[in-house]
Amino acid sequence: MRLRVEFTTEPFDLDETPRHALVARQVIDGADLDAVDVGPFGNTADGRADVVLDSVARLLRKTLEAGANRVSLQVSVLDEEDGR
Repeated sequence: MRLRVEFTTEPFDLDETPRHALVARQVIDGADLDAVDVGPFGNTADGRADVVLDSVARLLRKTLEAGANRVSLQVSVLDEEDGR
């Protein structure tokens, strides 16, 4: 099974990237995910279910430790054939 996680961390800071956002990027970049899209207002990562779920657990722990006061996320099952 393949999953997609979409997430944001808060609080937002449009002047300087918050530490929790940098930590989120490190967690996602360090995971063995198939596709990653990082943006200023939302992030997406696709991969095998076990990798995505492990990454989500690490993401939650590390971003909260780094000062996030909210992490919003959505996990979706992808169609194996077309990636949706």
